[in-house]
Amino acid sequence: MKRMIIATVLLAASVSGAAAATLDTVKQRGMLVCGVSTGFAGFSAPDSQGNYKGLDVDYCRALAAGVLGDAGKVRYVALTAQNRFTALQSGEVDVLYRNSTQTLLRGVTLGLRQGPVNFYDGQGFVVRRDSGVKDLKGLNGATVCVAQGTTHEVTLGDYGRANGIDWRPLVFDRPDTMLQTFFGGRCDAMTQDASALAGSVTTAAPNPADYSVLPTTISKEPLGPFTRNGDEVWSDIVAWLHYGLIEAEELGVTAANADEMTKSNVPAIQRLLGSAGDLGSRLGLDNKWMLQAIKAGGNYGEIFERNVGKASPLKLDRGLNATWSKGGLMYALPFK
Repeated sequence: MKRMIIATVLLAASVSGAAAATLDTVKQRGMLVCGVSTGFAGFSAPDSQGNYKGLDVDYCRALAAGVLGDAGKVRYVALTAQNRFTALQSGEVDVLYRNSTQTLLRGVTLGLRQGPVNFYDGQGFVVRRDSGVKDLKGLNGATVCVAQGTTHEVTLGDYGRANGIDWRPLVFDRPDTMLQTFFGGRCDAMTQDASALAGSVTTAAPNPADYSVLPTTISKEPLGPFTRNGDEVWSDIVAWLHYGLIEAEELGVTAANADEMTKSNVPAIQRLLGSAGDLGSRLGLDNKWMLQAIKAGGNYGEIFERNVGKASPLKLDRGLNATWSKGGLMYALPFK
């Protein structure tokens, strides 16, 4: 019996140590290492000064603010579709925020854990307006630019076979090369997430008015963060960061009013901002960690609108990314 108890205690200690590994590493390093894309407008792309901006970047900043108390303590690692998961598996990055689609195989074969979806998307197509193409059947026999190592590559083949469309994929290992090739006229169409297409046309096309994103999407692309299996505490922090940003939007807590809202007498707001309850400590963090995260860049609605919404060059509708109370799918688990 004594041996069994000792073994159980050692096992629990081992699991606890593994679960806390990334959080401890980030705190000791004093810097969050965040995996992002090599350049998707609206999600993660460097500006003219080399500073990363976008929805995924704002999640990295919010995470650094919550864990380290400083949104600026982030090092961004630009990853391609081919090396993104390997970089996370090897420990090169602490978390992957790189508009990556969550799927069954990715969830069960990579040794990684998929966090909550922070952007609902779908695979779309862009063509030149003067091509006369109005729908996907018009792409029969067309050359389609697509990125290698993505769900888009697989879905393109699946959809074509299922619907009798004989398109010819032209595969690229880098999105920037794909954009140059498409806008250079070598492909009849290009396929990506619809949000990425909007960003590509807005920021990379010689004349955006010359291009049209077709109205049909051919897949579900639930995008969200990835962490490593076995890092339960860290994975929980990444998950609850997202829920906290949604909860903040639901409760009307913004970057501008967050400090003032700590004086609220609404229990849900008190728990979210750490002025009541003891929730942050359960994650190994300060109880006001979400207060710091929200102050870094605002709630989910603010992050969306600034980077991809009507206040951005992409001007995307909220759609499925609206909160549940406004017809969308974004729904925060309760902070209690």
